[in-house]
Amino acid sequence: MIHLTQLRAQLEQGFSPLACDCALTGDNSLTVKLYHPMSGQVDLVVSGLSIVNLRSPEAVVALIEELRYELQTNALHRPETS
Repeated sequence: MIHLTQLRAQLEQGFSPLACDCALTGDNSLTVKLYHPMSGQVDLVVSGLSIVNLRSPEAVVALIEELRYELQTNALHRPETS
């Protein structure tokens, strides 16, 4: 299992320039929030991720790819701002 600080660093590296918060709940589920560090605008929040499944570097890469897909899908449905 990966430490939250390591996971956060890998997520921030994978989603730069976005910042990341990772929070673990009592039932070993993880919440990941990706946001803009200057404005605080949140781009993605995903809850209920199983921390138990993050035992290998490959699992972390797979999580990053899933979050990247969610972020892109989320951006497609966001209304344009002028």
